[in-house]
Amino acid sequence: MNEYHIWQQELQLKVLTMIDLSYIIQDMTDNNDYTRRNRFNGESVELTKEEADIHDQVFYHEALEQWDKMLKAKDKFSRLNPKAYMILLD
Repeated sequence: MNEYHIWQQELQLKVLTMIDLSYIIQDMTDNNDYTRRNRFNGESVELTKEEADIHDQVFYHEALEQWDKMLKAKDKFSRLNPKAYMILLD
């Protein structure tokens, strides 16, 4: 190998590849669907955006075993929408 060939190989390592990820944007936009379903009995409730975010936090913190944060989110959700709490989480 000569110097030119080695230099050319080094240049090839520095090339970046562009990937088109525009198809993901549709999944990242808010579709205004705040329906949540009870995972045990299938009953569903239409929530506000704030309620849906808090409901999702309950399951997020549960999955991470962050019990204090989960209980705080659960308590907040129960005060915000008691009827939905009884259907979805109780």
